[in-house]
Amino acid sequence: MASIKTRERSDGGVTYTVVWREGGKRTDPWQSENFTDDVPAERFCKLVDGHGQRWPPGWVKGLGFVEEPEEDEPEVNPEELFPAYAHRYVELLTGIQSGTRSNYVKMLDNHLIPWFKDLSVRQGPGGIGQDDIKAWVNDLEQGRPGPHHPPKAKRRKLAPKTIRNLHGLMYGVLQSTVTAEEPLRSINPCVHTRLPEDNATEEEQTFLEREEYAILRAHMNRDSVDLIDALAATGLRWSEATALQVKDLSLLGARPTLKVQRAWKRIDGGKELGPPKTKRSRRTLVLSPYLVGLFKRRIVGKQTGDLIFTAPEGGPWDSGGFYHARWKIALTAAARDGLTKSPRIHDLRHTHASWLIAKRVPLPAIQARLGHESITTTVDRYGHLLDHLDDEVIEAVEWAMNLTAASPGAPPLTAA
Repeated sequence: MASIKTRERSDGGVTYTVVWREGGKRTDPWQSENFTDDVPAERFCKLVDGHGQRWPPGWVKGLGFVEEPEEDEPEVNPEELFPAYAHRYVELLTGIQSGTRSNYVKMLDNHLIPWFKDLSVRQGPGGIGQDDIKAWVNDLEQGRPGPHHPPKAKRRKLAPKTIRNLHGLMYGVLQSTVTAEEPLRSINPCVHTRLPEDNATEEEQTFLEREEYAILRAHMNRDSVDLIDALAATGLRWSEATALQVKDLSLLGARPTLKVQRAWKRIDGGKELGPPKTKRSRRTLVLSPYLVGLFKRRIVGKQTGDLIFTAPEGGPWDSGGFYHARWKIALTAAARDGLTKSPRIHDLRHTHASWLIAKRVPLPAIQARLGHESITTTVDRYGHLLDHLDDEVIEAVEWAMNLTAASPGAPPLTAA
């Protein structure tokens, strides 16, 4: 504990010296402070004891408590404010398509900047922190507007997948501040953010049986039947099927094929042709005799660069226009005719996969046909349909484990 020592001075006065070991241990160094009055000396002695045998915070030796001048808040570099930095990050991204860049800009303006408009990407006071990221994710999930949305702005709750995509963009922006030649941060505040789980149910994917597809097809306008047949029989995405050109077909060889080489991309309120969605989306599909006949019929009188499927006025089909003018009308009529499901146009792709699985086509072959980047995607989306193959699985395992069992698919063994 601190103690007070007194010493008479030559002028007749008394000096009161408070002494203690800094930290309170015997091996710690001695510290002292002098006073000319016993009352302040006793007060200081109690302060030292109260702070664990250490100098009281804010005390300057020989001067006492000195009020530190307020520091001016550091001036924020405008280029380090989130809006400017994030837009520059997107502008400088390489290896992406123009449509993707345009989508990133919209994501920034609609779903990120209203939360981080006045914050810096630099670590420290005024910078984006982990709590800011968590609050933003919660707002997206609950449909709450950000601090910089217009008053009474209405927001809808975003799906987990959408939130993951937005968080991925935010992560990329802030990670660039960590890996820059002159880093602005030592850690990305997006790290370890727990994102909402995607509890999508199987009902969100609709699989049509052959008979159900036939009902829907019977109610489609005649100018659209070939297009939905191609979607259902190839598993192509809408953006891929409607971008097909005559030169993508090879119909005269021993094994007719179709090449997926381009797709429609949304950009600045319009659309343009560009590469397929991913590297694996650039693929070649074998065609059944039914599809060969369909495509031969579609390309009569067309040039190699012409679109195979066109709207009645001659241009490319628009997905929204097709949905309202063709698909929705056919669904309504099919429902009156007994169709109990309400598939989206994209569900024709899921339907195609379900037909392949029903005929025991292996998942890797389905992955290649659909252009999935990873087999995991194929398993996650269609793995639950494999229970139709339970009998085959049981038969294969029994054959492997029982030497007297017949080969899978072979007639049962009989006694001699």
